[in-house]
Amino acid sequence: MTPLTVAATLLGMSELALAGDGAVDAARPYPGDNGASQVLLKKMEAMEQRIKSLESQLKQKDAPPAAQKTPAAISDGKPRGKANRTLDLAAAPAGDLVADAPLPSQTAAPAQTAAPGQTAAPDQADKSAKSAKAAKPDTLEKAGDKAILGLTDSPIPGLAIGAYGEMLFGAAQNPAAGGQWQGGADIRRMVLLPTYAITDNIIFNAELEWEHGGFSPDGDDKVNGEIDVEQLWIDFKIVDQFNWRAPGIDLVPIGYINQHHEPTQFYSVLRPEIYNGLIPSTWMAPSSSVYGSIADGLGYQIMVSSSIEDFGGDFSTRTDANTVPTFPTGYPAGITGLDALGLARPTISDFRQLSNTVAVAGRLDYSPPSIPGFAGSTSAYFTPNTTPRGAYADDGTLLGRSSLTMVDSEFRYRIPNTGLELRGEGVFVTFGNPANLRANNDSDPTDNVGKTMYGASGEIAYHFPLGTILHSEWEAVPFYRYTYENLQTKGFAGTDLNTPTGAGQLQFHNVGIAIFPSPKLVLKATYQKVINRDPAGAQSDSVLGGAGFFF
Repeated sequence: MTPLTVAATLLGMSELALAGDGAVDAARPYPGDNGASQVLLKKMEAMEQRIKSLESQLKQKDAPPAAQKTPAAISDGKPRGKANRTLDLAAAPAGDLVADAPLPSQTAAPAQTAAPGQTAAPDQADKSAKSAKAAKPDTLEKAGDKAILGLTDSPIPGLAIGAYGEMLFGAAQNPAAGGQWQGGADIRRMVLLPTYAITDNIIFNAELEWEHGGFSPDGDDKVNGEIDVEQLWIDFKIVDQFNWRAPGIDLVPIGYINQHHEPTQFYSVLRPEIYNGLIPSTWMAPSSSVYGSIADGLGYQIMVSSSIEDFGGDFSTRTDANTVPTFPTGYPAGITGLDALGLARPTISDFRQLSNTVAVAGRLDYSPPSIPGFAGSTSAYFTPNTTPRGAYADDGTLLGRSSLTMVDSEFRYRIPNTGLELRGEGVFVTFGNPANLRANNDSDPTDNVGKTMYGASGEIAYHFPLGTILHSEWEAVPFYRYTYENLQTKGFAGTDLNTPTGAGQLQFHNVGIAIFPSPKLVLKATYQKVINRDPAGAQSDSVLGGAGFFF
């Protein structure tokens, strides 16, 4: 019997005491009460009705209708998703969510990030993999739990919107100006991460990105950025071991930062150098994939996608036949010894791909329970041809096919019970026939491409708790990262002179600090020293500050 039922019973007994056994006529006041008993009875009757109403409401609250239940969902990462976003555990390939964290940023509602500076992995990676058990979607917070940007209740059960973004400012050398130091600022990106659980097993995810302040078709406007649909796909959650991501726009599963590129996931102001060309982050493509869990702490993803293309021009220079500009106009290479693959990403707009080639990529994620705090991945990408339709050398010779193979391996290790964190990564790219690459046939030897490209980096960071400030736990993470890249190895071939300047052989020294007032917010400062073998020098050092968020 509920407390409300007891109260109603007691009130009913009081009425009977006043009106029962003929001792008192309830309709007639007894002598000397001046009608007080009648007034009291009316008040008690009203109270009884009120109690019954409250009791009914309480029962409804305790047993909500099935239609009010919120279906489970995940969010990408971004992850994502962005935003993020999708569970990064072994089985959910995109997004870097700590599975048992609340939500946005890394889940659909939006999710919580990892502890400040931990990048949702290393020391929580084993915990994440265990708790997610591979491909099960994370659970959306119910409407009423701040599912829209973490600020307001979701008006639709199953709908969540997260966000991430970053702003930077400071000074950098400009090689085009002879290494002159120039100050500036950049609203680097603002990203929205809508996620909707169509059912418990069918999840919609998207990532909408505004870069460099927005978009303007007017060339003399002060705002001149871009807008991208960076991710757009639907997951069909089947079993832990096997799930399907329907055709859409998705991130190619190469490396960690390509899939987890939110600003709270790395400590420098700019993304790690390996992801600024050698891996063309953010590397998205029209694609479809399957993924799942092989064992505890071990997951996979296999993707088919449109291929990268050796074409660095814009849409206006493609012909209506979807070929490169006709000879002898000339066109910029997409793969070069200076920009690596930075200009070779496939188009996601209309039927404007320059080949029919389909690429395949695979990724294996591991966070062994026997090594707490450790997480890593090994991934590979292969396309049988990067040559676009109608490709030619500057002398008019038609260029044949050239395949591309990429292999990447990386790790993140937060040593348990300490603040020490270590990261490392290596990536290797090889070309089937560099004689057919446009950069080796464009009459410009400075951008020549050899048989291979590669890069490696190592990073050390330490997490210092700063205590409670403004009602949150702050953390400071000083770090140092060294990166070496060689984009112009031996094996040049083609019509160009094989005498590159050495500008593609690069070293990067990054030192800085990232301060986390919250796992969802980071303030950064970085000094970068760049060295290469160009006789003029790299002339591209920078001192930058920035702020980023992910929720």
